[in-house]
Amino acid sequence: MSLLRGFQCLTIVRNRQVVLQLTAAGRRCCSSGQSDVRVRFAPSPTGFLHLGGLRTALYNYIFAKKYGGSFMVRLEDTDQSRLVPGAAESIEDMLEWAGIPPDESPRKGGPVGPYLQSQRLDLYQRTAQQLVESHHAYYCFCSAQRLDLLKKEALRSGQTPRYDNRCRHLQTNQVQEKLAQGAPHVIRFRLEAGVEPFQDLIFGLSHHDVAQVEGDPVVMKADGFPTYHLANIVDDHYMRISHVLRGSEWLISTSKHLLMYRALGWQPPTFGHLPLLLNKDGSKLSKRQGDIFIQSFQRDGVLPEALLDITTHCGSGFNTNQIGRRIDELISEFNPSKITTHSALLDLEKLPEFNRIHLQQRIEDEERCHLLIKDLQGLIQEAYTAEIQEKEVLHEDYLRRVLHLRKGHISSLKELVSPVYSYLWVRPSFSHQQVATLSAEAQHIASLILRLIAERGAELTVERLNKDLKVLAKQTKSTKYREVMKLLRLALSGLQQGPSVAEMMVSLGPAEINHRFQKLLLLSETS
Repeated sequence: MSLLRGFQCLTIVRNRQVVLQLTAAGRRCCSSGQSDVRVRFAPSPTGFLHLGGLRTALYNYIFAKKYGGSFMVRLEDTDQSRLVPGAAESIEDMLEWAGIPPDESPRKGGPVGPYLQSQRLDLYQRTAQQLVESHHAYYCFCSAQRLDLLKKEALRSGQTPRYDNRCRHLQTNQVQEKLAQGAPHVIRFRLEAGVEPFQDLIFGLSHHDVAQVEGDPVVMKADGFPTYHLANIVDDHYMRISHVLRGSEWLISTSKHLLMYRALGWQPPTFGHLPLLLNKDGSKLSKRQGDIFIQSFQRDGVLPEALLDITTHCGSGFNTNQIGRRIDELISEFNPSKITTHSALLDLEKLPEFNRIHLQQRIEDEERCHLLIKDLQGLIQEAYTAEIQEKEVLHEDYLRRVLHLRKGHISSLKELVSPVYSYLWVRPSFSHQQVATLSAEAQHIASLILRLIAERGAELTVERLNKDLKVLAKQTKSTKYREVMKLLRLALSGLQQGPSVAEMMVSLGPAEINHRFQKLLLLSETS
């Protein structure tokens, strides 16, 4: 039975690799007979969401939206000993923050729930029993000690450790006797030779004769919980998953899963295995790095659309690859036939540039700029609560003006509460000694500028002020332009670096310029 039934597809042979190109009208009949595209992201809450997981979720989300389907989140929490408190809730929180919320999930519910595997144990146990009764699985009573000895012996002889399938040869009466005695046991699936090749959406024709290299895998553990191999195919079947898009590390296991589908008489979904996401030097992304967790990016002020953009930019699967794409553009540009088998090299050093571009886009969008202003208000109050002299610095109009003047220059809102920009929120302080070093003519320039500001009123622009300042500087005889700018920058910010003097003035506005220059002139008179 074809894995691609119901799809209009084009097969392209490239470097001996089969690539499947789905059309926008593509649909596939899944095991229930329903034609909708349904995909899932199925993380384990044994840790928090990281970049690799976000990328898998993103490609599933884009695939679903591209083909008018549904994106589901299922939490595979059967490894109860390794669950991390709060991880399950955080995974959904981060997906919503990233702008790729699921259509169905433990939080949202849906028609094929529950979406926590720990709440579906009866279903797995019934399926495992079905496999035993059809002789596709069997009870295994081997102790942990025996399995450990097998492993050590294999390693000692330079072989890959594998179970020797000892218990598959037990007679029925032997099995019944051990069960009656309450002997601890697991259920193993019988791997059979002759697994058929399958078409992977990305890697093309694939085939792994798992029975030749692996022992029979455990599908039901002694504690009554299923292993990944059983739980994921049971859930994919009953949740009517049409396509499984997951990391390429699962490619070898797919043949094993297809044997289980065949044993149960179920039609499998279409598989597509995404190439690895690696560091730019080719090393593996490690959770030990800490900074690959999505929460850390959120905490550092990274915009979700910048994170999605850089994650897809380093990979493949899109008709274009320019910086600055938002999720709707990623969906429209998505082309599964362009996903390559090459690993995606992620250069996080470029993330500030991606964030700068997306921050500029947000500032230029009135609705999203309003949300930025709310965030900036919170950052200012957190950083400068005790030092703010004028509440006007928290007003929306003032903050909008600052954002529009700084767009394209900053990579994060957090930069605006750094010491370099403190003059925007807190009036600067400077000493008599600093003022005394400035010439009388430079101080005279400050008076002229105050008069100019009074004439200009609210009609201040950076371009106009730059011209005015150059004209005034040319009128001085003994004071260089650089000295004039030094005076003005001191009065406005108390610093000797930052944006242009003209931009500082436009940001602060006429009233605040007047207040700061009057303070400077008063100090100069008394110094």
